[in-house]
Amino acid sequence: MNFSAPDRADQGGLAARFVDGPQLSDALDAERRLAGWLADLEPAHAAAIRQLAAQFPQAGIILSGIAEASPYLFDLMRADAARLVRLLGCDPDRHLAQLIDSACREVSVATSEAGAMQLLRRMKSEAALLIALCDIGGVWPVMQVTSALTWLAVSSVQAALRYLMREATARAKMSPPDPDRPEEGSGLIVLAMGKMGAGELNYSSDIDLIVFFDSSAPTLAPDIEAQPFFVRLAQGLSRILQQRTGDGYVFRVDLRLRPDPASTQVAISTEAALHYYEREGRTWERAAMIKARPCAGDAKAGEAMITDIAPFVWRKHLDFAALADVHDMKRQMQIYRGQNDIAVEGHNVKIGRGGIREIEFFAQTQQLIAGGRHPELRVRPTLQALDVLASSNWITFEARDQMSAAYLFLRRVEHRLQMVADEQTHALPDSAEAVERFARFLGYDSRASFAVDLLGHLNVVQGHYGKLFEGDPAGTAKLPPADYSAGPHDQRLLEHLAALGFKKPAAAASTVQQWMVGDYRAFRQEATRNAFVEFVPALIEGLANAEEPDDAVAAFDRFLQALQRGARLISLLGQNRDLVALVALILGAAPRLGDMLARQPQIMDGLIDPRFFGAMPDQRELSTRLAATLADANSYEEFLDRLRLFGQESLFLIGTRILSGTVSASQAGVAFADVAEGIVDTVHGLVTEQFAAQYGRIKDQETAILAMGRLGSREMTASSDLDLILLYDFDHDQPDSDGVRSLTGAHYFARFTQRLISAFTTRTNYGVLYEVDMRLRPSGRAGPVASRLDSFAQYQDREAWTWEHMALTRARVISASPDLRREIERIIREVLTRPRDAASVATDVADMRRAVALEKGEDDVWDLKYAAGGLIDIDFIAQYLQLVHAATKPDILDVSTLQVLDNAARLGVLSASSAETLRSAARLYHDLTQILRLCVTGKFRPEAAGVDLLRVMARAGDAPDFSSLAARVKEIQTEVRRVFSEIVG
Repeated sequence: MNFSAPDRADQGGLAARFVDGPQLSDALDAERRLAGWLADLEPAHAAAIRQLAAQFPQAGIILSGIAEASPYLFDLMRADAARLVRLLGCDPDRHLAQLIDSACREVSVATSEAGAMQLLRRMKSEAALLIALCDIGGVWPVMQVTSALTWLAVSSVQAALRYLMREATARAKMSPPDPDRPEEGSGLIVLAMGKMGAGELNYSSDIDLIVFFDSSAPTLAPDIEAQPFFVRLAQGLSRILQQRTGDGYVFRVDLRLRPDPASTQVAISTEAALHYYEREGRTWERAAMIKARPCAGDAKAGEAMITDIAPFVWRKHLDFAALADVHDMKRQMQIYRGQNDIAVEGHNVKIGRGGIREIEFFAQTQQLIAGGRHPELRVRPTLQALDVLASSNWITFEARDQMSAAYLFLRRVEHRLQMVADEQTHALPDSAEAVERFARFLGYDSRASFAVDLLGHLNVVQGHYGKLFEGDPAGTAKLPPADYSAGPHDQRLLEHLAALGFKKPAAAASTVQQWMVGDYRAFRQEATRNAFVEFVPALIEGLANAEEPDDAVAAFDRFLQALQRGARLISLLGQNRDLVALVALILGAAPRLGDMLARQPQIMDGLIDPRFFGAMPDQRELSTRLAATLADANSYEEFLDRLRLFGQESLFLIGTRILSGTVSASQAGVAFADVAEGIVDTVHGLVTEQFAAQYGRIKDQETAILAMGRLGSREMTASSDLDLILLYDFDHDQPDSDGVRSLTGAHYFARFTQRLISAFTTRTNYGVLYEVDMRLRPSGRAGPVASRLDSFAQYQDREAWTWEHMALTRARVISASPDLRREIERIIREVLTRPRDAASVATDVADMRRAVALEKGEDDVWDLKYAAGGLIDIDFIAQYLQLVHAATKPDILDVSTLQVLDNAARLGVLSASSAETLRSAARLYHDLTQILRLCVTGKFRPEAAGVDLLRVMARAGDAPDFSSLAARVKEIQTEVRRVFSEIVG
């Protein structure tokens, strides 16, 4: 990368150049935080910082703003006060150049990998703080910031690779002509992709690399095989850069943009790569290759590879088909992530409407269309592409100027978002209050003034992007290719359905014919039938992408037959193709939701509710809706029916939002738990009253329901059972109930518990409410179904096994009087905070994990719960840490695994690197598990899955395709199992 550093030494140090900065939300609190840190420093360092802040007031505001709004940058400041003083007094351009040059020289001659890693991490930390100060203080414009970040990344890759190749040379595995530059002539190519290739890295960006190698590998020793050698080299490069140590990490490395990453090694031969691109390469890979740039390794071989790939990227003819492909990718991303509308709160400035991705696609699409015939369009940086498109008359200069201004603004917003916690995030906060705080960190005086600029740019971008895709330049719009009313006797229709992927085209044609001419109650009005007929072709194409297209058609037919009044719904579908796509996706990709919809089509009403894509309802709102649903139920049976309908509609709406990507896995898990909790509490109250009417009450009786497992941790899925324990207490001196049919003590509460379970599990016209699992009660299946409070406390204190205390970390009281709730929580806390022998607990946890592996297996990568390195490993780590450390660090306790990992890292009992590995893995597993529980009733087999499901899973895992996702899952499971072994053994 070229990065020229203008000489500004005559302008003084960095602190003297600040011209911009944050607006403090709470100046007194921010200054108190900063003063608290300064008070703990060596006097000389504290005095130097105070002097700079006094001499240059803007510097003081920036430091206070960081203390207030950016935990990550504040940690960098606090980690090394001398470094901060040095940076505030430096010439930033010259200092960054010297820092990178010095560190890279030292890395290439380091005597150990650990030494090389430490040098790189210290360089990254200092550069990250310097670049952030230059950005926040307005010293560097945003594209100089991206250039600096890219220079840092490229230099890090080059230094790490040179170190590894020098090591290989020392071990006689390579014999390069110049041992000091072993990469030259080696045949190893490292391509920087995406923003790194274009010189546009964002502040907390991953770096996307593809590693190719020449199979002849001219500098390898004669007995060294090329592929295994370069694969190990690529793995070593990734490890040096991204493994978290006490000094942090350098860059997260993503090697999954290579051809078919699920089935190829992390380094692939140039011959195999070119063969793949020629035969199987897709439009998104062509778009990605626009920005590809050799960044390390054999420079000549890298440039030759770019030349060889060019025919794949740049077609000789005007390639309008690419326009439809790119627009479809963007549309599907927006639908999946719920970013169809322009907004402020929660808006994703990268993939949302009017965001960075639309600007990039706006440029890249036109580059793909015409770049084959117009070589001047083959440029990497986005702003340069816009400029060339304007000068070549592909876009107006006004469009260039407006898109460029929006790009600069949105990149600045993106950087500031990522500076808060060094996370690869692009979404604005969800609440107006949080956006207000962020806007002030960005330098605005209010949310309102920030929103004016944000919405202005988003709308301009969306306008230009929309115009690009108006009309049908690809010529892809066609009349329906067949007469859908002709039925199985029309050969053209049968051929069309077979081409779409239907295995039984005659049966499908017969069903579709019934839709067109049959007597369905939903089509009593002619206008309704006409509206339905119009969107049948789109519906058929959507269902053809299902896991089982023929089953999806049958499911839609059941839906139509069950639909009582279809006018409003069918009219809506006829006018809203996105909703058609969503319904097709539900019926095609999610059998659980599809069956629900077919049995109870009235639950579809929730999709039409304007609130559907709004904020998820909280417990209070759900309770209000539930009470309204049950208000005028006339009998116990009707009460149970209405409960089931409420539960199914809630599950359906949450599930649909998961499928469409408009809620995260954690939000969905909480939402499922909130629904279940509200229903459990309602049923608990109803059964209590009904049972008392029949059997009376025992003096001072109380019952409580303790949620365990996924309900306890608020991490439920669509198929979760309810893991419950029922606890009770009463006046032990008067154990008989006062009803006509009196029961005594334990017998009373055992019968009561069975009645409670029956209310959940009895099948009515609306199915089963929930399956209930009470095996986590004291003594499991051998124990009574209900436990007296003192017996429960005694059992947990004296008899429970370690695995039962592991389960107890997720226990949560969800229905009880306030006093009983507090007493149960006290008992649980006392059990969990008692001192334990760490080695003994580790042995028990490891034994438990082995037992689970023997019973459930651990070799299926897609069994995300039980696979080696899967969700069970993460849960067990969190439970182990709580049991071992809660005695001295009770703040570690929480029912949520993710929160426990955060607590453990904050309290210093889990390394930052392990915490990051486990957190990112848990989030991915939860995202994918939510999808799989909706869409797959048995084991997930990718080879049998439909296009829709694979697409949804890839998007849920933020992967460009399913092959990339599969590679990522395997890598993460390996890392999680490594951490499990390190912590538990």
